[in-house]
Amino acid sequence: MDNIKEAVQILQNGGVGVGPTDTLYGLLGSALSKKAVERIYQLKKRDLSKPLIVLIADIKDLEVFGIEVGTRTTNVLNRFWPGQVSIILPCPKAEMSYLHRGTGTLAFRLPKPKWLMDFLQETGPLAAPSANLEGEKPAETIGQAKKIFGNKIDFYIDKGKLTGLPSALIKIAKQGTMVLRQGVVKINN
Repeated sequence: MDNIKEAVQILQNGGVGVGPTDTLYGLLGSALSKKAVERIYQLKKRDLSKPLIVLIADIKDLEVFGIEVGTRTTNVLNRFWPGQVSIILPCPKAEMSYLHRGTGTLAFRLPKPKWLMDFLQETGPLAAPSANLEGEKPAETIGQAKKIFGNKIDFYIDKGKLTGLPSALIKIAKQGTMVLRQGVVKINN
C-alpha cells in the first residue's frame, strides 16, 4: 500500500498493519484501541505478559497514558528524544492494563524522522512491536512480512529493505536510569 491516508484511516478505526518505523518494520495498531492491541498479540503470538512498545509524536502524548513527567524524567527524555531509544516509564493507570499487562510500566519512543512524526501526529500513539512472530527474526522486507502475516492484517507500507538493530531500551526508575538493551544507539550506564 502506498496510500498513507488510507493507512491512517485504518489505524484510526482499530485496524492493524505492517509499516516502517525508525528502526525496523513494525506491526502497527492504535495504542488507544484495546481491540487493535489484542489483535497484535494474537498475530505475533506474543507472550501475553509482555507489554508492547508505543510510538508517540510528542512528549505531551504521555499524558493520555496517565504518565506524569517530572523534571528528572524530562531531562532524560530530552537527552534521548527524538531518537532510536525506547524508554520505560511508570504507567499506573488501570485502564491501560491492556497495554502494560499488569506491569505498571510501558516503553515509549519518540522517533526522529519527520515522515514518521507526521504519520504519528495523524494516527495518534501506535503500538509498534517488530513485525515478526515472537522469538523470530524481524521482517526486513514487506515480502518477508507478508509470508508471516499474509492477509491477516489490513495494510502493508513498503519502504524497501530495513535491516539493523532494534531501538536501545532504558528504564527510568526511582533508583535511576538503567540500560536494559543496547540497540541502534549505544548507551553507557
